[in-house]
Amino acid sequence: MMRVQVRRSTPSFRPVPAILAAVLMTTGLLTTPVSTVRANETVIADGSSTVYPITREAARRFQRNQRDARIEVAFSGTTAGFRRFCAGELDIANASRPINAQEQAQCKAAGVTYRQIPVAMDAIAIVVHPGNRWVNDITVAELRRLWAPEAQGRVTTWKQVREQWPDTPVVLFGRGQDSGTYDYFTAAIVGTTRSSRSDYTASEDEELLAAGIARQRNALGFFGIGGYHRHWDELKLVAVDNGSGGGPIHPSLETVKRGEYAPLSRPVFVYVNEQSLTRKTHLQPFLRAYLTGIRQWLHFTGYMPLADEDYQEALRVIERSP
Repeated sequence: MMRVQVRRSTPSFRPVPAILAAVLMTTGLLTTPVSTVRANETVIADGSSTVYPITREAARRFQRNQRDARIEVAFSGTTAGFRRFCAGELDIANASRPINAQEQAQCKAAGVTYRQIPVAMDAIAIVVHPGNRWVNDITVAELRRLWAPEAQGRVTTWKQVREQWPDTPVVLFGRGQDSGTYDYFTAAIVGTTRSSRSDYTASEDEELLAAGIARQRNALGFFGIGGYHRHWDELKLVAVDNGSGGGPIHPSLETVKRGEYAPLSRPVFVYVNEQSLTRKTHLQPFLRAYLTGIRQWLHFTGYMPLADEDYQEALRVIERSP
């Protein structure tokens, strides 16, 4: 049975029965409203829309068994999530890339200490409209030619990417600049983090991107593999050739595990506010349930599990004393 941690930071966070609370408030002995107590117990997660479906599913499963737990999960992009996290506004930052030096400095300046927990493996999927009959694979060099900053206004047709492809417009979709997926993609493909052409439809919402690509025959886009798996019947997955001699490779559990789908495979993380581990009653039990159960349900989200020993190490990190 799941062990529930009940330690709290101040006595005012103790649950008070409704009648007793009313009496205490009437007599002036209770200075913190019950609604505030409950709000202070809510676990708040934000950040990566890639990691969002994983943490949301973990929260859904945990709350099904722990009816009094309140866990709010949203997405705004990894970079935006770290801004909130380092300002002390979040208990959990979902992240599709590691925290960078600037963000580490912001957390340090605000007195926010944290623990980094890898939760899954992701592959950045390259997708096109299912009616696209000419693109089955694409090379890393062709992706660079298409997405580099100097391609803006110049590389505008499929034929300019590969001679055999039609002389028709290419319509681009991808993650926005608050996204860790954007950071990773630009570093891996263009060679410089946060450097790319800007004349494309950008969004932190994979559902919006998938819908746009599914409507546009000349579209090409990128986002986490989970976005493709949720819309496999509306999109076409493109194999990527990294030039190593292995030929075009589709992202899959096996190709990611063997390191073949490179350079577009990466781990994804949750970052946990260390102070919240002692302040929020349900946070540590939630994370424990998250990490012990994830291999059983992760495939529903479209992402790939880490090795058992990775999750065991993550549990040790979570349960370590502050």
